[in-house]
Amino acid sequence: MSVIIWFFESTVHFGSKSIALREIIGGILGLSSAILGMRRKVLAWPIGIVGDGLLFTVFLGAVFAYADQPSGNFYGQASRNLLLIIVSVYGWIRWSRHRRVHGQDKPAVTPRWTTLREKQILVPAIIIFFLVSMQIFKALGESGTWLLVDTWIFTGTALATYGMSRGYVEFWLVWIAVDFVGVPFAFKNGYYPTGTLYAIYLPFVIWGFISWLRISRVEKLVTSN
Repeated sequence: MSVIIWFFESTVHFGSKSIALREIIGGILGLSSAILGMRRKVLAWPIGIVGDGLLFTVFLGAVFAYADQPSGNFYGQASRNLLLIIVSVYGWIRWSRHRRVHGQDKPAVTPRWTTLREKQILVPAIIIFFLVSMQIFKALGESGTWLLVDTWIFTGTALATYGMSRGYVEFWLVWIAVDFVGVPFAFKNGYYPTGTLYAIYLPFVIWGFISWLRISRVEKLVTSN
């Protein structure tokens, strides 16, 4: 048996529940990426990309399922991880460029609030993105309450990741909203490590928001002086 096959077939048992090893590892990498992002480290992006790649295979359960692992396809969650990879590549490039311009000893991003002009662009773009995504997931077979939940997690995650790449302080608030929806969604559908990850995210996200808020205020004062 090849290492890849072993990895995709491996599960960890918690009582009567069987959980894919790659879901556990993907969750750990996701949490590590969040912590590194809070500390404005470029390494947050490649670690997050690997974690999202693993979770992508988990949420396309009917394609990558083995043994008694969950086998439903959650297109919003799977698409969320795929989109995260794409946006993370953008964030990785942007933060790396910032380090090259401002020096390797400087943080990779400068936290700030969005401007009025940015809000005027982002708000309608978010609404359109949500409505289009919902129609796509509906066409793929999702319906009911979970269609709205799945679409919001997808939209909110995309927005938060883009906000992180740009250094927007508000992106932490979006993550909080995603976590409040993501925890019951994951547990309801048997993705216990992911649900636990969302729950663990919450205090770190609140901590991250407070940290970036303080940094943005300090750096704003330094710039004005």
